[in-house]
Amino acid sequence: MSSSVTYRCVLPVDREVVTWFAAKLQTGRRRRRTRKGTRSLGAFRQAVMVLRWLFDGTRMTQLTCDNAVSSSTGYRYLHEGLDILAAQVPSLDEVIEAARAAGYEHVGLDGTLIPIDKAHVEGPTKGVDLWWSGKHAAHGGNLQVVSAPDGFPMWVSDVRPGREHDSTAAIAAGLDVWFAELNAEDEARRLLALVDLGYEKFADAEPVRLPHKKPRGKELAVYQRQYNKALGALRAMAEKANADLKMRFRALCRTGLNPWRIGVIARACLAVFQHEHARIA
Repeated sequence: MSSSVTYRCVLPVDREVVTWFAAKLQTGRRRRRTRKGTRSLGAFRQAVMVLRWLFDGTRMTQLTCDNAVSSSTGYRYLHEGLDILAAQVPSLDEVIEAARAAGYEHVGLDGTLIPIDKAHVEGPTKGVDLWWSGKHAAHGGNLQVVSAPDGFPMWVSDVRPGREHDSTAAIAAGLDVWFAELNAEDEARRLLALVDLGYEKFADAEPVRLPHKKPRGKELAVYQRQYNKALGALRAMAEKANADLKMRFRALCRTGLNPWRIGVIARACLAVFQHEHARIA
């Protein structure tokens, strides 16, 4: 009869982060007046379980087995931990104030697709799945990410179906109102938002800066090409923010959970990322 093989693994995060997360979980338990001794896992072990899922993408079957809990309990602990982490990230207003306090002249905005397992949800277009992204030729959820000039991720939106373009997802996230808030009357507090042509709908918004679009059958002028090159170099850091989150957290490479939870997952990752670096801007 074959026997199971056990092995040791190391969670790729400082112990202080786990302790911080466990303290947040414990606070949540006290707020809900959870009775002592009624939980299968203590706050520290629950924190480790959730972080294993975020960092390594560990399967729930493995996590529940390692922690000797049922599948339903494991998922309940996972979603509880994700919600608590997601609540730690700053709001858009706080992001603006942090950027101004840091002396930034601009922030970056870029959309990214989080792949999901194949879905069959009828969208507005007959025969096309709601979560199908024609641009990426894959199922996924659209997230909007605001970043600092050096590419540090500052804010992540809630998820929108992959079929939506960045401009549509940005409006759903309230970024059209946010653009107006960037354009402060005091010039010293004014911020620019650097974007790509996916946000062409906001071309008339005062703080938005996007590249010149090549006319059909014509070439851009020299000054337009130079402008695009300079803007692209600055805006590339917004793509770095997306890449940093995806490289750090395997949970953002693909998820099998309800796709409407992608925004919560991403904000949970962002909360850990910002705590690790002790900054939000």
